Amino acid sequence: MTKDARLATKAILANVTPTPVIDNGLSEEQKIEAIAKNFKEILTTLGLDLSNDSLQDSPKRIAKMYVREVFKGLNDEHFPKITVIENDMAYDQMIVVRDVTILSTCEHHFVTIDGKATIAYIPGKKVIGLSKINRIADFFSRRPQVQERLTKQVADCLCQILGTDNVAVHINARHYCVISRGVQDARSTTITSDLRGDFKRRVETRNEFLSHCTTKTLGLEL
Repeated sequence: MTKDARLATKAILANVTPTPVIDNGLSEEQKIEAIAKNFKEILTTLGLDLSNDSLQDSPKRIAKMYVREVFKGLNDEHFPKITVIENDMAYDQMIVVRDVTILSTCEHHFVTIDGKATIAYIPGKKVIGLSKINRIADFFSRRPQVQERLTKQVADCLCQILGTDNVAVHINARHYCVISRGVQDARSTTITSDLRGDFKRRVETRNEFLSHCTTKTLGLEL
């Protein structure tokens, strides 16, 4: 990421609902080394034999996965390059992206959050490249999360980039802390929405958006 890109990213993220993080000063490689060391202790404490060829590299694999994949959204360097263009066509109707994949991690139990998002905006002076909406949702998903914060972060980010409050985000997800432990309910889902501008003020705009939020995925009504 160039210096200008870093400054632009910093300006955007400064206005996004924050994730509770600290700057521990560790490089990516230092984080991998520390996590691998600690995961080795966890696996050993569980009674696993790390001399087994199937398990011996697991601590390092887990560490790399956490830093470079599952939680890469904690590193601002991974914020997607955003492409916006002037709205020369004066398009003033709703733009909706449905079935945006949400794959995140519950920060309470560190198990999967799996769902779909419907994201919309009404253009003002700017229009964003469609794939960038998916990339923004993925960036904020790739960190320990609660669904409410994730919903707000995506909406905050789009408002900043597009220079408009006419943004709506709807997420419907399954939480594996509910599925795999505790109540062990495999069917329930959680819905969160953040409606802003005309999506919140105008009943017809809100209803039109919400009508787009019903779709079938994973065999469930989402």
